[in-house]
This record gives sequence, structure tokens and C-alpha cells, in this order.
Amino acid sequence: MSHDARYDPPPPAMTRRVWLATAAATLAAGPWPAARAAAGDLITRAIPSSGEALPVVGLGSWITFNVGNDPAARDACAEVVRAFFAAGGRLIDSSPMYGSSQPTIGHALARLQHPAALFSAEKVWIGDVSRGAAQMEASRAFWGVQRFDLMQVHNLLSWREHLPRLFEMKAAGRLRYVGITTSEGRRHADIESVMRTQPIDFVQISYNLLDREVEQRILPLAQERRIAVIVNRPFREGALLRSLRGRPLPGWAAEIGCDGWAQVALKFAVSHPAVTCAIPATSQVAHVRQNMGAARGPLPDAALRVRMAADVAAM
Repeated sequence: MSHDARYDPPPPAMTRRVWLATAAATLAAGPWPAARAAAGDLITRAIPSSGEALPVVGLGSWITFNVGNDPAARDACAEVVRAFFAAGGRLIDSSPMYGSSQPTIGHALARLQHPAALFSAEKVWIGDVSRGAAQMEASRAFWGVQRFDLMQVHNLLSWREHLPRLFEMKAAGRLRYVGITTSEGRRHADIESVMRTQPIDFVQISYNLLDREVEQRILPLAQERRIAVIVNRPFREGALLRSLRGRPLPGWAAEIGCDGWAQVALKFAVSHPAVTCAIPATSQVAHVRQNMGAARGPLPDAALRVRMAADVAAM
């Protein structure tokens, strides 16, 4: 997920011990609905600017992949990435802000011999725009990829200066898509302004069962402007799931094939017709498999989405 540089310094690497140990208005159908060939297939959404399909669940790397040089922790992350690809995943998201997450991803990709399915989503995060190219090149080297699929301006930091360079890189074939990010409800007015005036392909925002401000303006604008949407913080960094721990699943959870609250939260987020992909972060193979399960089976319709949000808000 994205974080604002002014408030969130890079976290310290995890220790080995830590590592191991209402109701909204009914939504109209969107212009690019979820697609599936059969009930068991992975649900995908098309990137509006190209038509390329992405699974609706991706993989974030904030905190969970910031493991320093701990060999066991790096290998454990590689197994998470292995399980992600085995379940049909494609989009992995990171940032220079996320401590050692980038080289951890590179370690995983190298162990897996660089899966062709990878959709690499990175960010430029530096106020001195003259150093932006060097930062992006360092990120590319950490990942070990020839080019990034998506480069995003992290929390709009110096976006006026970064975006022209990113558009030039896209035109030259040095990246495929350009985007911007924010998190935790910050700078939404600025996000809207960029969406209205710049030819971006992606916007990344926070969205979950409790944080739904983007439903009012940003998600409809993304549909109008045909901009793909990546959702960060679908679990509120785990706080949402912790608050629901031990509570029985409502009857409607079975109707959409959910076996736990994580799948409920993800299916809510990705069922909005403007959302392209959600990027939960995890350090556990079992959890990444469960998360990817949210990209299969039925999604809630507009009426059930309203009920889901109301029921969770009342708990």
C-alpha cells in the first residue's frame, strides 16, 4: 500500500522472532464488470486503457517483506510469492519506501526463475526529481526485471515533475503504465485533480468495509475517466480482521463462497465495479492462498454490498 512520506518513515526490518513467531447507495453496474469463464476460474478485470486482464487480487509488500538480510525470512517471503503465482496471481506492488521489500521481491523472483505472469507495480518516491531516474533504476535492479509494468508516483510526491518523465518513459517503451497513489484518505482533492487532468492509467487508493469515502467521488471518476483502480489497505493493515476475530460469519458469507473474514473484506472491495485489483500484504503462505480464494466464485451484488458494509459497521 501507499503511505505518505511526511508521516510514515520506512519501518525497521522485522526481527526473526516477530517474523517466525449507511450504508451506501446501490451501485450501478460498471463499464468493465468482473469476468470469469467458469465458476472456478479466477475473476479478472480489464485495465481500461489497454484491455489487459488482471486478477482482482494482487500482493502488497508493505511491512511484510521488509525482512532485511535474514535468509530464513527472505526464503519464507519467496514461498509466499510462489504460492501467489501458483494460485494465479500476477500483480505485486512495492515502493522504495518499504525498507528491504524490493530486494526481498527480487530474491523471490530469482528463486522462481522470474515467472512470466508477473505484473510489476512500483513507485517513485523522492522529492528531488533529478534523482528520480536513479531511484527507479535502483528499484528495477532490486527486482531483477527488464522494465516495470506500472510506475506510480507515491503519494503524489512531486507529481507535477515526475509524471512528465513517466509519460516519456511509457512512450519510449521503458514502462507500460503510469499511475499515482495515496492512502488512508489523504489528499483526495489532489488525486481527483490529477485524475481529471492527466492521462494516467492507474490510481491507487485505500478502500475497505469501513473506509468508504472514495465511493462518493474517486471511484465514479475512475469509471468516467477509464482509469484502473488498485485498492490498498483492504484489511486496514490487519486492524479490520482483528476486530472481527472470533465473530461468526453472517449467513450471506456462504452465498458468495467466503470461508473467513479476509475473503469477505476482499470480495467487498473488488466487487465495486470501478476496482481493478486489491493488494493485501501477508507473510504467510496460508493467508496468501486464502486471499487468492477471494478471486474465485461469486461476488456480492450491489444490494449485498450495502448489507455487508452495514453489518460489519454494526459489529
